[in-house]
Amino acid sequence: MSHVFHRSARAVPPTAVRGEGVYIIDSAGKRYIDAAGGAAVSCLGHSHPKVRAAIKDQVDKLAWTHTSFFTSEPAEQLADLLIADAPGDLDKVYFVTGGSEAVEAGIKLARQYYVELGQPQRHHIIARRQSYHGNTLGALAAGGNAMRRQMFQPILIDATHIAPCYAYRDKQPNETEEVYGWRVADELEQAILKLGPETVALFIAEPVVGATLGAVPAVPGYFKRIREICDKYGVLLMFDEIMCGMGRTGTLYACEQEGVAPDLMSIAKGLGGGYQPVAALLVASKVFQAIADGSGAFMHGHTYLGHAVSCAAGIAVQTALREEKLVDNVRVMGAKLKQRLEARFGNHHHVGDIRGRGLFLGIEFVRDRTTKEPFDPAQKLNARIKSEGMARGLMCYPMPGTIDGRRGDHVVLAPPYIIDDSHVDEIVDKLGQAVDAALAGIAG
Repeated sequence: MSHVFHRSARAVPPTAVRGEGVYIIDSAGKRYIDAAGGAAVSCLGHSHPKVRAAIKDQVDKLAWTHTSFFTSEPAEQLADLLIADAPGDLDKVYFVTGGSEAVEAGIKLARQYYVELGQPQRHHIIARRQSYHGNTLGALAAGGNAMRRQMFQPILIDATHIAPCYAYRDKQPNETEEVYGWRVADELEQAILKLGPETVALFIAEPVVGATLGAVPAVPGYFKRIREICDKYGVLLMFDEIMCGMGRTGTLYACEQEGVAPDLMSIAKGLGGGYQPVAALLVASKVFQAIADGSGAFMHGHTYLGHAVSCAAGIAVQTALREEKLVDNVRVMGAKLKQRLEARFGNHHHVGDIRGRGLFLGIEFVRDRTTKEPFDPAQKLNARIKSEGMARGLMCYPMPGTIDGRRGDHVVLAPPYIIDDSHVDEIVDKLGQAVDAALAGIAG
């Protein structure tokens, strides 16, 4: 009997004992190819020697000190490394231990920014339906994952949600992608006007929507229009790049491909590659300066801010990404993986859409391709695919509720950036077997 409170109260998962490159090995010796990167985390795979060495070296020197007393060399160096390549006017880094914390910090900083500017009436947050920004109460309230919000709705702060940019289901036949993008982006302006422009503080969005929608990129021009609207009404724009950032979509920061820079940006997962818990909020100079010129301190904090070992791991991971040119490999192998997925599933009667960027790809399953009708949620196709995948030594990231929090099934693939052609073949072959087995007996 395990005393660990596992994610499922009805089952104990296999015990992982070792990681080798793109593989996890369990206590029975079974090998699993990590086509999910855990949860789009393991960008370098498992057991990278330079990252392991950096962690050990930092522990020998200094494990942790409280940031109310000291900064640390790893925190300063990692911040410099991130800002050197950051888009726009992002200039400061606030280190935390997880993505939800980074989003919470962004929400609170946006509020304090306007208070410092003498605009305390600004407090409204706008986000998108079918988004995901984390599981702490503030991040969950900002997010639009209906399934995860439902249980806790009575204790969530109010947030306004507009349509996602989800062309596969929402673009009208007579619309171009650009026209569709402007139409859904303009919902932001409508929401701002309805709430009162002087009351809105923040709009938050994922440049490529991760877990909830399944690796959905925006159509061309959408985020440029979003940026225009935020600037018009003086609203801060925050990009949540927790899943899609740090090289995952083929550029270091996902928003580079949109030609748009935010005022705030949350990063995590690929920042530390799973070697240590580390995340960050990147902050534009104007936001930081408002705090510096006002009260002088951000009214927020956690015990493990800027943890020295976590930051040392982050430096090693980010250095490896650059020295080993792994973001280039993301683009090359991402294109090959998408081509192989399209060859295997492109004409599959129960595959509606294959999408994504780089090594962040999603497959949406449907009962009927013509009508885009989803499977009955009670059939739990996504869970079946995960189970059949694990049986074959494949880790993929399935989710239910793609369409509205209840209906729809998809799988996300987010393998380590170190994969090669043989890994692409193994992922697609095992996923094909898992999908066929999961569909057997439920697809009519």
